[in-house]
Amino acid sequence: MTRSRFIRLLKEKGYVYKIEGDKIIITVARIDMSNTDDAHLAIRSIPPGVVFNNRGSVWLESLTSISPGVEFNNGGSVHLSSLTSLPPGVEFKNIGHVTLNSLTSIPLGVEFKNGKNVYLRSLIGGFFGRWGGNIEGIDPNSLLNLMISKGIFI
Repeated sequence: MTRSRFIRLLKEKGYVYKIEGDKIIITVARIDMSNTDDAHLAIRSIPPGVVFNNRGSVWLESLTSISPGVEFNNGGSVHLSSLTSLPPGVEFKNIGHVTLNSLTSIPLGVEFKNGKNVYLRSLIGGFFGRWGGNIEGIDPNSLLNLMISKGIFI
C-alpha cells in the first residue's frame, strides 16, 4: 500500500495521526461505541514508517506483509494473524500480547519488548511464555529475543 493511500484510509476511518518526517504516527484510533481506542485496519500491506501510538490494541489481521520501520508502541495487544514473515528491525514495544499465528520465520534484528506474551502458533504451537523450553527465572521475551539473535527461527 502506498503512503498516500494509507493516509487516505486513516482519514476515511477518522483516525488521528501526525506526520513527523518520514513517519506516520497514529495517536488515536477512532473511538467506537464500546469506548475503546483499538485500531482495526483490514489491509494486506502497510507502508514503511508507520508508528502505532494509540492507547488500545492494533488489529491488522489481514496483513500479509509489513514494511521495515513499522513500530508498535501502542497500549494494548498487536494482532497480526495472517503475517507469515517479518522484516529485520521490527520492534514490538506495545504493552499487551503479540499474536503472530502464521509466522513461519523470525529474522535477526526483530525484538519483542512488549509487556506480555508472544503467540507463535506456526513456530511453536502457542504462547512462547508457555513453551516447555522456557527457563525458570528468565523472562520468556528475553529468552525469545536471545533465540532470535542466534538465528534459531530463520
